[in-house]
Amino acid sequence: MNNRPHLAPAIALALATLFAGSQAAAHAKLVKSNPAADALVAAPKVITLVFTEKLAPAFSGFELVMVEHNSMKIPVKTTVSKDGKTITGKPKGAFMKGSYKINWHAASGDGHRMTGVVPFKVK
Repeated sequence: MNNRPHLAPAIALALATLFAGSQAAAHAKLVKSNPAADALVAAPKVITLVFTEKLAPAFSGFELVMVEHNSMKIPVKTTVSKDGKTITGKPKGAFMKGSYKINWHAASGDGHRMTGVVPFKVK
């Protein structure tokens, strides 16, 4: 007697459930930033990026770049919050009027790495 035809639907269901579950938790997503994307703001004293999932602090942070001056990097020290969902950075030095971008990189607890850019302008 061959039981394989009865196993196929059960295996397919198990694989679909496993795949759907891993996809839902696969990547931390940026949900909020301060300054917000494309915002016109006064020089920020603190920059924050909030994610949907806990991040691996050793592999998560950002750099701040002034676009108009040959992508000049602005020194910033970043930290990840205790809950692991927020990266905070305090820029060092004065801001000039112009366009900036936050180039972020983050790794979720399961090892998936993501990158992104948040552009903003200082008035």
